[in-house]
Amino acid sequence: MKDRKKVLMGFGHRVYKNHDPRATIVRKLADTVFEIVGREPMIDIAMELERIALSDEYFVKRKLYPNVDFYSGVIYKALGIPTEMFTILFTLPRLAGWLAHWDEFVEDPENKIVRPRQIYKGHTRREFVVANQRKQLVDQELSYTTRSVDTRREASLTARKH
Repeated sequence: MKDRKKVLMGFGHRVYKNHDPRATIVRKLADTVFEIVGREPMIDIAMELERIALSDEYFVKRKLYPNVDFYSGVIYKALGIPTEMFTILFTLPRLAGWLAHWDEFVEDPENKIVRPRQIYKGHTRREFVVANQRKQLVDQELSYTTRSVDTRREASLTARKH
């Protein structure tokens, strides 16, 4: 990572050149989630990565602090959400902001600021194909089976409600 051959996601932010203030809030939320559902080895690895990054000269000099997505990711992992779903889960909260910017631009005749656009480059139109008739386009199997750890977490959440 330090030789710039790989990217470490979840550190740094384009706007916040110091610690992301939202990350502090989500970090506290992560601790609460761990108290409820427990921790697993991957979470411990992520938290150790955070500890090292906050004290490593490379990260400190470049102001690469864990961002809100880093902590959201460890929360999603602790909740047993498949990693394949993280991208969409990171996108959903941003959608509200994108829609607010769009509404602000459209509704305000005095608005001279054009916000950055999201340009969709996917298919413009595709015919609907029933699920069992679709051709598999990905070599990777994306099915998900519940692990015993996830079953335990679901049970603890149910027990906490009663």
